Amino acid sequence: MGRAAGIIASTAVCQAALMVGLGLLITGPAARLWPLTSEDEVNDTLEHARTGTLDTVSLVVSEAGNTVTVIAGTLLTCLVLLVVPRLPRWRDAVFLSVAVSLQSLVFLVITEAVDRTRPDVERLDASPPTSSYTSGHTGAATALYAGIAVLVLHRTKGPWRKPVAVLLFLVPLLVGIARAYRGMHHPTDIAGGLLNGGLSLLIVGRALLTGPHVPAPAPADAAARKAPAPRAPAGRAPGRTAVVFNPTVTDEAACAGLRRVLEDHGHSEADFVPTTAEDPGEGQTARAVRDGAALVVVCGGDGTVRAAAEALAGTGIPLAVVPCGTGNLLARNLGLPVKPEEALAVALRGAPHRIDLGRIEGDGMAPAHFTVMSGAGLDAAMLESTSDRAKAVLGWPAYVVAGLRELRAPRMRLTVGLDGARPLRRTARMVLVANTGKVQGGAALVPAARPDDGLLDLMILDPRGPMGWLSAVASLVRRRPEGGTGHAGRSRPVEYFTFRHADIRFEASQPRELDGDPVAPGRRLTAQVRPGALTVLMPERGE
Repeated sequence: MGRAAGIIASTAVCQAALMVGLGLLITGPAARLWPLTSEDEVNDTLEHARTGTLDTVSLVVSEAGNTVTVIAGTLLTCLVLLVVPRLPRWRDAVFLSVAVSLQSLVFLVITEAVDRTRPDVERLDASPPTSSYTSGHTGAATALYAGIAVLVLHRTKGPWRKPVAVLLFLVPLLVGIARAYRGMHHPTDIAGGLLNGGLSLLIVGRALLTGPHVPAPAPADAAARKAPAPRAPAGRAPGRTAVVFNPTVTDEAACAGLRRVLEDHGHSEADFVPTTAEDPGEGQTARAVRDGAALVVVCGGDGTVRAAAEALAGTGIPLAVVPCGTGNLLARNLGLPVKPEEALAVALRGAPHRIDLGRIEGDGMAPAHFTVMSGAGLDAAMLESTSDRAKAVLGWPAYVVAGLRELRAPRMRLTVGLDGARPLRRTARMVLVANTGKVQGGAALVPAARPDDGLLDLMILDPRGPMGWLSAVASLVRRRPEGGTGHAGRSRPVEYFTFRHADIRFEASQPRELDGDPVAPGRRLTAQVRPGALTVLMPERGE
């Protein structure tokens, strides 16, 4: 938070300087240039278009940006963020309150430095003793309502989020139009208010919601992130134990075996909760957290584990992974045995350890966390074409069979932006965003990926012809990652990059996957790391 405050303060000075500079330009050298010379005509036109109904509507809309309304709206929203969610969203509340406050502070600086008279028309409101530049109502409305829209898009799911966000984004624009209609501001004052509020959101959001982005090198506190959380005394089960299991891969006999292992380690009377087709584990895990669970055991594949991780992210409640699916990639990367009862016993003898989560979203794809990998192209098409029957009969080799059928799929054209660096243009057969590196058979598909390094890894696979595929396979066998070129030239068959925030855009819609589950195809993926967000039970060294 101290570093974020420093970033906000230093950048806010630049924001104020920019806004003051624009104001002095508008009232000085540019005042006699078009389109500023036509602003009086716009205000006159709005004055002549007034009607009783429009006067009433504009008054109501204008009040949405009034100081009292904005302060009350900010306090109420922050209160909701701290009280309503399962866990208080302190970061989101601080983001909104600081953004609104920063906009107001810069506005006061601007009005002291730039003296601009209000439009020469009949004003429907009392003129406050401030400069016409910028529109304080518009700036405050931008910071509040557009800030809420950012949180809606950033933190919620469901088909309603985008329409609600669009409506919220429209409020500041309507407030600005209302202020111009009522004769209170020139059009450029409205534009200045929108810019001031938008810059405040950008600065505070960059510092608090995503954090500073530095490409490639590990963060200075990576060692602290790797430190395991305090271990509970062996043989004790402080609090309740919840077992969330996928009934399609965990039968009654398997549940009975897991119950025996739990009892042997002091976790008696564990609650076994099955997942459903409608809720693959997130809802059951969230209820267990609300009911006071001190340990959550998840029995299923990577999809079930991912759903549980959504509810456990940031809670500090330990997760014990019991591999019962087809891939079981998180269990493999944590060093757990593949047999369920053995994996549970090893985990319970282990210690809590914080690992990272990836957070990803895209067009037509609600924000979600992943524990292992997400991607687009060949791997997603392979997962989509693998039938449940094939997985039941063959196990994970069924993916290999499906992958061979997808090798003739056309390569993708994409643009990759990493941590604010210059975008890279590539073609690819497959793009993987990895939190862990190992796949089935112990193969290190992304050799440098570690689940607790505070970073995510990007793999771009683009072999050309038989020799390209041989070169790609040789690179994977050597397990020595080749870094990306960082230029827009022809890429290697396999490239690797590390990052904290990535924006990947495809020229055409591509199949996409999330921890082994196909999701809706699309043309964009935005990924960022959440360092240390999930606590898992990991085996002791040497076990």
